[in-house]
Amino acid sequence: MIKLLHFADAHIDMANYGRHDPQTGLPLRVIDFLKSLDTIVDTAIEERMDLVIFAGDAYRDRSPAPTFQREWGRRIMRLSKAGIPTLLLVGNHDLSPAIGRAHAIEEFSTLEVPHVRVLDKPCCLGPDDLEGLPLQVIALPWVARSGLMAHLGLSAADPSQVFEQIEQRLTELVHAWLEAANPGLPILLTAHASVQGAVYGGERTVMLGGDLVLPGSLVKDPRLDYVALGHIHKPQNLNENAHPPVIYPGSIERVDFGEAADKKYFIVARVDRGQTEVDWRELSGVRPFVDRFVRLDSADGITDRLRAALPPAEALEGAIVRLVLEYPRELETSIDEAALREHTALAFEFHLVKRPQIEARIRLPEGQLVGSMTPLELLNQYWKASHTDDSEALNQLAAQVIEAAQREE
Repeated sequence: MIKLLHFADAHIDMANYGRHDPQTGLPLRVIDFLKSLDTIVDTAIEERMDLVIFAGDAYRDRSPAPTFQREWGRRIMRLSKAGIPTLLLVGNHDLSPAIGRAHAIEEFSTLEVPHVRVLDKPCCLGPDDLEGLPLQVIALPWVARSGLMAHLGLSAADPSQVFEQIEQRLTELVHAWLEAANPGLPILLTAHASVQGAVYGGERTVMLGGDLVLPGSLVKDPRLDYVALGHIHKPQNLNENAHPPVIYPGSIERVDFGEAADKKYFIVARVDRGQTEVDWRELSGVRPFVDRFVRLDSADGITDRLRAALPPAEALEGAIVRLVLEYPRELETSIDEAALREHTALAFEFHLVKRPQIEARIRLPEGQLVGSMTPLELLNQYWKASHTDDSEALNQLAAQVIEAAQREE
């Protein structure tokens, strides 16, 4: 039985909120991410993992600052010095779109860091590649479309079919590796990709479209014993109560308000042929996000209503808070912003988003009634009242729609 730790989407340089720590000089939000990363590394070392799999996206972008590279490197070197085989999958945030340019975690491969292997191309690893571990790993890192086409020998003659071709070739590749695999050893698939049927934050289901999406049948192949995914930040098992577990552990800290309600995890799994036990380890101390929306319709008790929409002041301590207000423009002066900032004084950061609504009234030419105007004339009045650009082009399109409807009638 192989004991492995699986995590993904570290994004340790996500410093889009807050201040800097005076002692380290690091943004406090970066320290939040590093604390979660320390918990993961400590667990791997203390519980003597056989293998660590990082399923992609070490940073926020492809050109991390040297300071953030240093902090990421320190944690990975701890795994290396502990002698734990570690697989680092390249994610879309780690990869340059230009062929031939180094990706953000390439230094571990260039320097041949002991026990650390960077996976930047589709590959299949056996025990000889995994320091003798009785395990087989199929890896599908994120590769730019141009890189995938070059690797798989695909033509760009019809760009609309490129992802379909890539999906087909990757599926053939994985099935070929599965056919050639040793049936007596556990088989693990790791990928930084979207999978059909997965859910983003905000309950948006992944659909086929402008991105490569792996078919659900590929990752749920019963010949696999564990599927370690990265890329989607919402924790989920796409094959609940079935074998193999198909798991997105999610990001290690909340990245934005779309993740406000999500708990954060990493995975400890015990993998054997045909049988896998999964332990979801919740990360503690993750900074809370509080997101509230209020629509105002009258000036009565506005301040009390807004305070009531937020948690008590003491419950906001250390949180990142957003309050979105939608209201008629005439209520602008009734909003006591100072009172709201006083209520959220203990928060790590407070964002007040105002969305005043303007009522556009359409005035018809004098002496003209609605019933006497054609649909196109009425539509043109609407474009004028709403100050819409390209009204001429929109009118032409509307005329075509109306004409087609009349022909059908």
